Amino acid sequence: MAEFVRVTGTTDVKPGHGIVAEVNGKTLAVFNVDGTFHAIDNTCVHRGGPLGEGDVEGNVVTCPWHGWQFNVATGECVKNPSARVDVYQVKVDGNDVKVLV
Repeated sequence: MAEFVRVTGTTDVKPGHGIVAEVNGKTLAVFNVDGTFHAIDNTCVHRGGPLGEGDVEGNVVTCPWHGWQFNVATGECVKNPSARVDVYQVKVDGNDVKVLV
């Protein structure tokens, strides 16, 4: 059964940035977009690049390996919406960012 698990603190991810977090055997990329947190699978579907280490502009993260771009809210690839990464529900509980896994 899925449950919300703490992945980071709200002050640990600056707006416009992301982090990589290991949760229950999954590697997630967690982003802060103007105070709203999003979590997606960290692995780019193109060649496995670490999305949590990519540059974020608005709702779009760019994979640092080959430049594929994904919407952090929907998981869709910007240029090919049929390519996508998993998206995880996020909630903020006090100063904790929790992801449903």
